[in-house]
Amino acid sequence: MKILFVYYVPSGGVETLNRQRSLALKKIGMNCHFLYYENRRDLLNDHAAPVFITNNNQEIKQILETGKYQAIVITSDFQALPRFQSLGYQGKMIIEVQGYGPKHVARKVFQSVVPLVTRYADGLLNPKTPHIEQLFHELFPTVPKFQFNNCFDTTKFSYQKTTGHPHPIVAWIGRIEDNKNWREFLFIGAKLIEKVNPNIQLYMFEDPTLSTQRERQKFEATISRLNLQNHVTLHANVPNENMAEYYSRIGDSGGFLCSTSKVEGAPYAILEALSCKCPILTTDSDGVRSSIIHNETGKYYTIGNISEAVTQAVELMSNTEIREHIRSKGYEHVKVNFSPELYGKHFRNMLQAIGVN
Repeated sequence: MKILFVYYVPSGGVETLNRQRSLALKKIGMNCHFLYYENRRDLLNDHAAPVFITNNNQEIKQILETGKYQAIVITSDFQALPRFQSLGYQGKMIIEVQGYGPKHVARKVFQSVVPLVTRYADGLLNPKTPHIEQLFHELFPTVPKFQFNNCFDTTKFSYQKTTGHPHPIVAWIGRIEDNKNWREFLFIGAKLIEKVNPNIQLYMFEDPTLSTQRERQKFEATISRLNLQNHVTLHANVPNENMAEYYSRIGDSGGFLCSTSKVEGAPYAILEALSCKCPILTTDSDGVRSSIIHNETGKYYTIGNISEAVTQAVELMSNTEIREHIRSKGYEHVKVNFSPELYGKHFRNMLQAIGVN
């Protein structure tokens, strides 16, 4: 069986998901191919499968005809439904939503594509994101819906023993844009440096090709205003195979990963960090609820409440018993509830439910 997965760019959580499910589905006899419309950077992580980069109709038509895919899973691009059918594709098409930014944006977009989805989509898929599930049921009542966790192979990406780090590292991962809420991370970091430990280092992992010049200028101005120039280290486009060492080092340093997002679908950075025993402090950005349980697999703080974030961070950094409990439970949670085997079972059941043998 051959499945085509479609997304805009090979970057971020969707690319990580694609590489993870390529291996998970191969174990149950499904060959995955991947189509991205464009690649804005030199790096392309290994998918262990064919990867196409094109947004040209004739080239896509050739890919579809040659591939003879039993199903196509399209992430976020609703307009691909009529487009692929017009290019001759007659198989099953599933729309997948891994996240769509602010809730009001998701609602507005989904409302605008009700006719497209109702006419062309054979199924809707999301990784148990509460507000997306709600919108699916409200706006697309007749389209089959499937909700199950993304997959993560803890045997391939997990904790690596490090030599530690002389100072705690507090890390952030995302795009320099409003929904990822980079500004709040800098304010939290500044307070921790001022009140807790002047040697704290702030690591920010990002893809600079996905930010606007205006937002970048605001970002740099905020760093300057908070006097964080000697504390912030930017890591651009780190190859994914190197990230396990970073997460492990952050955890061993006594630091943590801080997720400040306003809304998330099912962030892969959280799963990666948990698998590497890197503690997490996060906002309740909706999509993290399947991975973070307060004081069990991580910690929450109320978005916008810097003092609460600092209080939770201090406990995470200083209370050894709670910290080690969270590190251990977080790893076990990912291993059990996000296993490739479980994902393969759910994916197969989904295909069968929409008539793919």
